[in-house]
Amino acid sequence: MTDPSALYERVQSEVGTVLIGKDELVEALTVSLLTRGHILLEGVPGVAKTTLANLFARATGLEYNRIQMTPDILPADITGTYIYREQEGSFELQRGPVFANLIVADEINRATPKTQSALLEAMQERHVTIEGNTLELPDPFMVIATQNPIEMEGTFELPEAQRDRFQVKLSVDLPDREEEGELLDRFDADPTLGPDGVERVVTIEELQEAREVVQSVHVADAVREYILDIVAATRSNPDIDHGASPRASIAFLNTAKARAAIHGREYVIPDDVKTMAAPILSHRLVLSTDAELGNVSRSQVVEDVLSTVETPSSKAVAEAAPAEE
Repeated sequence: MTDPSALYERVQSEVGTVLIGKDELVEALTVSLLTRGHILLEGVPGVAKTTLANLFARATGLEYNRIQMTPDILPADITGTYIYREQEGSFELQRGPVFANLIVADEINRATPKTQSALLEAMQERHVTIEGNTLELPDPFMVIATQNPIEMEGTFELPEAQRDRFQVKLSVDLPDREEEGELLDRFDADPTLGPDGVERVVTIEELQEAREVVQSVHVADAVREYILDIVAATRSNPDIDHGASPRASIAFLNTAKARAAIHGREYVIPDDVKTMAAPILSHRLVLSTDAELGNVSRSQVVEDVLSTVETPSSKAVAEAAPAEE
């Protein structure tokens, strides 16, 4: 049985041959891959959002397709359509780019709501319907959507219900001076450095085995109650009009188990839940009008929510974990 921690270490090491300072993002990508989740990446242009997804796909051996979202792209451009072949006198299915293991929807907020919905339906159902025929998508199947937070003209913001389909939202920040300096040195030594130089370090069989290990990770009752308390607190916080949905509770459970597994533990600790709080909640919360007028950020609200919920003792959680055989 493949150890998730070993799998994560191999992927992180291989991606790190090109990118610098993205360990937390690679961890979150691995967590979502092991739990069948989808990711929303947000960052200014040039911070390697698409490159990160490409590197991750190559390191994990996933078939990768990138879709550049624009206002004129149609749902059929993503899912596919039937094309009439005059010579054969029949229709032939032309599969769209969604039929791959890892899809990067670049600048998803530039696509129209109709096209966004087609992709988000595929994310949720893991199949597409083309002219009445339902076709299963590959397994594993993962969507990484990117968006630029500083250029809103000509964009279509994802509605709350659609943002909820993404397991986590990650912010890709600018590197610090030291990291950027090291990046310059790498590209000075090898101007062609990029995803093409990354090798596959994980097989599909190893990925499936690692997923089974994640499912077996123990969650103590105290941690389960901690998750429920956090989600409940988002629904009663005065700065939040609409709190997290039950889908957020499930995301907490699954990602916490995966994070525990890739860090070599057979049980979840409160820090696993706390670490995933901002990525899981930040895009799901609908702030009140007063909070928005007061320039209260979602990250601040998440911190406030966590501060109001009592954290269970890690020692008590560890003692409640099943004994090793």
